[in-house]
Amino acid sequence: MADADLVHGPLAHWARVQPQSVALANAQAQLSFAQLQARVQAQAEALRARHAPATVLLDSSGSGLERLVDFLAVIASGRCAAVADPDWPEAVQASIAAQFAQQPAADMPAPGPETPFYIGFTSGSSGLPKGFRRHHRSWTESFRVSAQDLGAAATQRVFAPGRLSHSLFLFAALWGLWSGAGVEIQERFSAPRALERLQSGEFPLLVAVPSQLQLMLELAQRRGTPPVPGVALLLISGARWLRERTPALQAMFPGARIVEFYGASEASYIAWMEADAQAPAQAVGRPFSNVALHIGADPLAGAPGRAGEAGLIWVRSPMLFMDYVGASDGSAALRRGDWLSVRDMGRIDAQGRLHLLGRENRMLVTQGKNLFPEEVEARLQAHPQLSAASLHGVSDGLRGQAVHAVLQSAGEAAALPDALALGQWCRQALEAYKAPRHWWRWQGAWPLTASGKTDHGAIAQALHARSEALQPWS
Repeated sequence: MADADLVHGPLAHWARVQPQSVALANAQAQLSFAQLQARVQAQAEALRARHAPATVLLDSSGSGLERLVDFLAVIASGRCAAVADPDWPEAVQASIAAQFAQQPAADMPAPGPETPFYIGFTSGSSGLPKGFRRHHRSWTESFRVSAQDLGAAATQRVFAPGRLSHSLFLFAALWGLWSGAGVEIQERFSAPRALERLQSGEFPLLVAVPSQLQLMLELAQRRGTPPVPGVALLLISGARWLRERTPALQAMFPGARIVEFYGASEASYIAWMEADAQAPAQAVGRPFSNVALHIGADPLAGAPGRAGEAGLIWVRSPMLFMDYVGASDGSAALRRGDWLSVRDMGRIDAQGRLHLLGRENRMLVTQGKNLFPEEVEARLQAHPQLSAASLHGVSDGLRGQAVHAVLQSAGEAAALPDALALGQWCRQALEAYKAPRHWWRWQGAWPLTASGKTDHGAIAQALHARSEALQPWS
């Protein structure tokens, strides 16, 4: 296929060979490949004619469909599209806009595989989102390896129920257009609408985050919704999937291969595995076929650690990002030659599976032993009466750090387990030192980052200040 090394490149091909096929749709409108290509080319020419700057910031105005057309026009003109998040506070919106406001006019050459096309934003520890920049090939290689490793279902029509400011859903939408299968987007997730559209059988490929799947499962259970047979491949990413819910998910999508994948904004794909309720909670699978892994302090300094030995996860692949845009912070990825680490810690087991232990900067030391909060949080969130958990270390003269758990309940207070029962729940699956010794209930809405993940920094601040949002868990 011509121009397959450009994210938008195959659009012209699909507009010629299947002009009337639906390329892009949402709940209100749809565009055929011919219509989409015509609009993209017209808008790209307008950008060239007015000598638009090298990077164009796309705000949150208009529908997701219109934003995607704008995005494609920007990159077709040889420029780079920066995608703002509508959930940013006004001060953050203004700060990000200021980064791009003073750019000069530019005449851009035709894009090539190494041309930057996208700046996304990921939560930073300083509170200001970090911009990460990618070139075309980093995503077209991801599209290719999807088909190579995941099979034919990876090149079928896509349902992407999430905002395009979330890089997972932008990736899914562009993947459907690049493959020629088409995509339907849902920029404001609605579990009833998503189930209704999936019941149509038009979408063999569903890309979702765990919270969306859980909402669909709960809705289907309440309503007695029949199974959805038309989904052939369900891809889960964005957060840890609670694997004990896999049988229920498989029952809802009986014809689907359910695949979890581990990746990062800076690395794209890293590893994948079939969802398995019996798999170790920390296992994230084997690397994609175009990914090399190294576990250890420095991939250039010597041999990787022995099987089972924990260390920093280093990745080498053609899918890595280019660089950061604007200010960075202590959570930025590390580079060593061709290798990259997003500061996740892990190990590789005897079967060659990568186990994700947690973030380097979240590791606690208690009773002289390393503890990764993510492991304990996963165990607590598996409790049927808890909906969220966040683990923190507080200085303790005896233990180094005392382990505090901040929890959100999923039920009525009268039915909740007490702290002793929660400690026993942890010790049933974890070593005794990993069980928290202090327990707190979070009052009100659970803090989330712009990408929908738990805002552990906000919870840590509340814990340090003993905020009114926290009550002792009796």
